[in-house]
Amino acid sequence: MIDFEYLDKIICSTESKILMLVIDGLGGVPDKKTGKSELDVAKIPNLDQLSKISSCGVANPVFPGVTPGSAPGHLAIFGYNPLKYLVGRGFLEATGIGINLSTTQIAVRGNFCTYEEGKVVDRRAGRISNQKCLDLVKLLNQVSVDGMKIDVYPVEGHRFVAIFDLDSSLISKISNDHLNEIDCSEIFCSIKESEDQIFTKLVNDFIGKSLQILSDEKRANGILLRGFSRGTNLPDMKNKYKLNPIGISSYPMYIGLAKLLGMKSVSVEKSLDKLVSAVEENFENHDFFFMHYKDADSKGEDGDFDGKVKSLEAFDQFVPRIMDLNFDVVVITGDHSTPAVLSAHSWHPVPLLIYNENIGGDKVQSFSEKEFLNGQIGSVDSVNIMMLSLANSGKLKKFEF
Repeated sequence: MIDFEYLDKIICSTESKILMLVIDGLGGVPDKKTGKSELDVAKIPNLDQLSKISSCGVANPVFPGVTPGSAPGHLAIFGYNPLKYLVGRGFLEATGIGINLSTTQIAVRGNFCTYEEGKVVDRRAGRISNQKCLDLVKLLNQVSVDGMKIDVYPVEGHRFVAIFDLDSSLISKISNDHLNEIDCSEIFCSIKESEDQIFTKLVNDFIGKSLQILSDEKRANGILLRGFSRGTNLPDMKNKYKLNPIGISSYPMYIGLAKLLGMKSVSVEKSLDKLVSAVEENFENHDFFFMHYKDADSKGEDGDFDGKVKSLEAFDQFVPRIMDLNFDVVVITGDHSTPAVLSAHSWHPVPLLIYNENIGGDKVQSFSEKEFLNGQIGSVDSVNIMMLSLANSGKLKKFEF
């Protein structure tokens, strides 16, 4: 993993350009009936051909056996040790929709959910529309607790952000370890640290009143809260890596992540054409591009095997257009695996492809988990992907005393 303290000794600025393509939830596992993963089934001739002329391998997002969330999975890709740099999902969601938290504010990522007889039966409330989310957020903004107004903002679909504005002396420390203990069979939060019991009560009163105000809804009649976090700062990748980076995504959380890491951020409509167009339009002005594609993860979480296959096939159609830009280095990987057979993130390694126009490839036969196990990169931790990307682009000097 990268030690930012010593990076200046070997990093150098060059004119070479890197494209980091992150296919959210890229990896899968074989279906028991067919013995094939989504990548095995998908018709992705362009990715298959690119694999044959690239270096290939697999990456562990955190450590083998550890299932990552999207934030730590992405932080690792950019070289930030996810066990050291702990960034709350609430903060990223808030930043992604343009909210600058004050020192007294706490951001919380929320889901509208379906609640029946004391149980959460659908964590995403059937993936309600953006308009429905907006309507429900208006209801939640009517809720106050002990005279405190909690500001609620729509994000996308079933997701929202809630902002609690508190006297900083009220809570001595904020940590996901003790601020969010939600089991899907229990909708309320529990907080272990005794000094935070006042805040626990505020949160649970907010949830309770939200249940009341949403009680007439059929699907989105409850809320789940996680990712309690204050504002934070991380080393700026623009300075640390001597890059001029840009992040492009259709989803706010990843825009928030790009901003946090010091990238220029561009939010586009949910369209592969729009994503690629944004890369094309900014090509001359940047030397590092982060492009995020979400659909594979969403379909995997829904347990939609065929839908995830189609999302991968849709991405494949844009590969020639991307390669026509003639990046010096193209990296394709995922922040984590989201196998449709599990309907959730998983601990399985994700494919890693690094195209370098000056280096021959592995001659692997296809873009898949099994095939990439035979690639020259082998198995690496995702936190090392950034250094491999910099090395392939000629941005690392020889290390010697």
